[in-house]
Amino acid sequence: MDVVIAPAIVQQAAQWMARLWSDDASDEDRAACARWCAAHPHHAIAWQRLQAFEGKLHSVPRDAARHALREPPPAAYLNRRRALKLLAVLLPVGGMAYMLRGTDAWQVATAGHSTATGELREIMLPDGTRVMLASASAVDVRFDASERLLILRTGEILVTTAHDPDPAQRPFRVQSRHGTVQALGTRFTVRQDEHTSRVAVFEGAVEVRLAHAAGRPVRIATGYSAVFSADIVQSAAPVSASAAAWTKGVLVADNLRLDALLAELARYRPGLLRCDPAVASLKVNGVFSLRDTDRALHNLALALPIEVVARTRYWVTVQAMPQAAV
Repeated sequence: MDVVIAPAIVQQAAQWMARLWSDDASDEDRAACARWCAAHPHHAIAWQRLQAFEGKLHSVPRDAARHALREPPPAAYLNRRRALKLLAVLLPVGGMAYMLRGTDAWQVATAGHSTATGELREIMLPDGTRVMLASASAVDVRFDASERLLILRTGEILVTTAHDPDPAQRPFRVQSRHGTVQALGTRFTVRQDEHTSRVAVFEGAVEVRLAHAAGRPVRIATGYSAVFSADIVQSAAPVSASAAAWTKGVLVADNLRLDALLAELARYRPGLLRCDPAVASLKVNGVFSLRDTDRALHNLALALPIEVVARTRYWVTVQAMPQAAV
């Protein structure tokens, strides 16, 4: 991935991909594309990168895809034609690698480990550390002689660290865009949102170093959580015992506002889930499934004076129950 490919070659690769995606692509087209790939090593590299990117686009979280494409919701899925549209817009101004590398869509599409919307998955790292990825999450693993590093590209993870088998006893760190969390014999979660990240510690402790602020790291002890931006760590607060319930596929609401609950459910279902401001402040208690968000919405409608209106499977609004006619 460190080889620099000329934008003109990337553009040619995109044109070949567009041709092969078309409904009337022929065996002759495929053979001609193979000859083009074999003509120069950079042709083959550009083609491999485009194929890898296209293959991962289906797992891009809905919000990241909309952000990259600048298209309004709803959108059922990011299909090949929309992927081609993205490439067509970005390629002429410097090449795919240069233009996409800073976007959430690119980060997720090229991450070493990622989950689709609604998917939960656990991975085992080379040192025995276990990492659970929440819905629409992505991480890269960077282990070297000096540290064990997880780069959180988007979403949320639960980390259960293992003893480093390396005699050097390398520190274990999780890096978000807002700072770095160093584990001190720990079980903890890190969640990255647009403007802040959140760490919650269930065992051991962590130290938080901010991306844009010098000084001593901030220590977060067992049973506490903290929200931090690139410049400041907010005061630590007790963490709920159910804060990691998502790893079991459930969301526990304890006097939670309805709009906050729906925002969490939205992370586990495709499309758009809206909350009418008229019912946003309703308080919710209960346990709701993240694996079956339709059932969760149905149970909400049974417990609260609301109705769930689905324009399509991918465009759902929760609003006040209409008043009965007099």
